[in-house]
Amino acid sequence: MLGIQIIAFIFCFCGLGAAIAATASNEWKVTSRASSVITATWVFQGLWMNCAGNALGAFHCRPHLTIFKVEGYIQACRGLMISAVCLGFFGAIFGLVGMKCTKVGGSDQTKAKIACLAGLFFILSGLCSMTSCSLYANRITSEFFDPSFVAQKYELGAALFIGWAGASLCIIGGIIFCFSIAENSHSTRRGYAYNGATSVMSSRTKVHNSVPDKSPPKHFDKNAYV
Repeated sequence: MLGIQIIAFIFCFCGLGAAIAATASNEWKVTSRASSVITATWVFQGLWMNCAGNALGAFHCRPHLTIFKVEGYIQACRGLMISAVCLGFFGAIFGLVGMKCTKVGGSDQTKAKIACLAGLFFILSGLCSMTSCSLYANRITSEFFDPSFVAQKYELGAALFIGWAGASLCIIGGIIFCFSIAENSHSTRRGYAYNGATSVMSSRTKVHNSVPDKSPPKHFDKNAYV
């Protein structure tokens, strides 16, 4: 039980770190080398900055100065990724409290419920991150395969794959956390039934042994067999 919770927490913690890295990364989309005329120069964009670099190693980044000029899908992805990070942060706190190796959180049943709540937070975090990366990737692929789109075409950046991997880890770890409460309640119920049966049998045995036999002794003579 404890080992399963530790594995789930490691999954969720790694997924949360991947979500933070994807949110801060500027490589959500990169210029396509196939459509670029100058192959020694490339452009990569993220949720917060647009950057350009060349083969000499020089980079220049320009942040989005105003939120009102940013496209709608970028703002939606920002909100989803921030929500994923916040949900994962609260899920990590509840996960630490709900683990059996910690001394806070109350009884085992209470800690199991807290662990289940942490699992729900991690699942929601993974879904938010998955939705954000999928929405951004859908926009990139739709522009890339659109023959009427004449502007600069981009390809999927490394941040999208990091976000997908982190979202998968958060969802898997959250599911494991949620199943831990079912395993805990099953083991508690089974132990209670066994102890109850033992106590009942032992009490009956004690009562039977403690009650003296007050029935009068029976004397048989030879006329009783006639």
